[in-house]
Amino acid sequence: MRALWRQTRSFSAPTRLLMVNQFAINLAFYMLMPYLAAHLAGPLGLAAWAVGLVLGVRNFSQQGMFLVGGTIADRFGYKAPIMAGCLLRTAGFGLLGAVDSLPALIAASAATGFAGALFNPAVRAYLAAEAGDRRVDAFATFNVYYQAGMLLGPLVGLALLAIDFRTVCAVSAAVFAVLTVLQWRALPDRHGTGAGSTGPAGSVLAQWRSVVANRPFLLFAAAMTGSYVLTFQVYLALPLVAGDSLGVNATKVTTGLFVVSAAVAVAGQLRLTAWAKDRWSPHQALAAGLSCMGLAFVPLAFTPRDSPVMTLVALVAAVVLLAVGGAVVYPFEMDTVVALCDNRLVATHYGLYNTVSGVGITLGNLAVGALWDFAQDHRAAWLTWGVLVAVGFGCAVSVTVLARSGRLAGREVAQAAG
Repeated sequence: MRALWRQTRSFSAPTRLLMVNQFAINLAFYMLMPYLAAHLAGPLGLAAWAVGLVLGVRNFSQQGMFLVGGTIADRFGYKAPIMAGCLLRTAGFGLLGAVDSLPALIAASAATGFAGALFNPAVRAYLAAEAGDRRVDAFATFNVYYQAGMLLGPLVGLALLAIDFRTVCAVSAAVFAVLTVLQWRALPDRHGTGAGSTGPAGSVLAQWRSVVANRPFLLFAAAMTGSYVLTFQVYLALPLVAGDSLGVNATKVTTGLFVVSAAVAVAGQLRLTAWAKDRWSPHQALAAGLSCMGLAFVPLAFTPRDSPVMTLVALVAAVVLLAVGGAVVYPFEMDTVVALCDNRLVATHYGLYNTVSGVGITLGNLAVGALWDFAQDHRAAWLTWGVLVAVGFGCAVSVTVLARSGRLAGREVAQAAG
């Protein structure tokens, strides 16, 4: 904690505010969202398809609108979409606890999703601009607060559920209301660099064309998509194997694995980042972290299904390795995105990057689910884990190839080197 406190104090006041802001955002979000499905299916009595629709609308309205949120941030400054997102999530979470009709629930879910699309690219772009040449350290510290919110949110939500779900919604909404006021009073205005931030309304398409034409950025986004698929297996493949081998409730296992993952990131992020910076270049750190994420699934490939103890050990090992690899990757990944866009239209690039990763997660999960069924039918459980290992190493190789070709250096760095 002392190291985190010292690191946090070394940054500017706006950077510190963004870190605390992200902790509170995740705290409020994760105190509610893990329990929303149970509320919809239980007290409200919605059918399974309706529950899936409400949750799907939230995910789509966030992942599908990241590019729009990033564009708004680059054109009108970072503060406005951060405030708007917090305000919109205040309304959305408050509405989730107050309504019971499907149309109203869909509207509330869409509002909470679009809120994330508004403030996520803006926060990251603001952080990158404010941190300057300390971007890697800033994103590492930022991730500690991010993961801490994820870790504490479900625990706070579980305690508030002892009262009722409406109380959870009210507290979550209140947190976002406080954040809205805090950003308004204490966060300075900040604008990004790029023609889109000051150009006329008709230049939005030109702004998007500029981002889409950034081939090295698109190649990097595609290369990193597999890392998000791997991370998501904490919610998909790992609970499946736990339910199959341990015979326990998948939701409980998911919660436990989730807590372990967040705790590892909170405890180890700063040390891992400092260690990686001392030994590797940014692209070597990315490759090492991605390889570690791939290796996370090796123990499961060699674990017999009829051994609950070995399965539990393999699951914990997988989660720890995924968390360690992700902690190594994240700050260098965020820094590389800024380098690839030459510090121009940063929020728009982050927005498109998030959209690409979101599409990758959806397609990857469909593939993993189909592969799991195939492997189970053919008594070849190792096949699922082998493919996931290959995904991790494939991402590492892709990043290495891009780096050696000079495509990840960024235009300014490449010109200086030439």
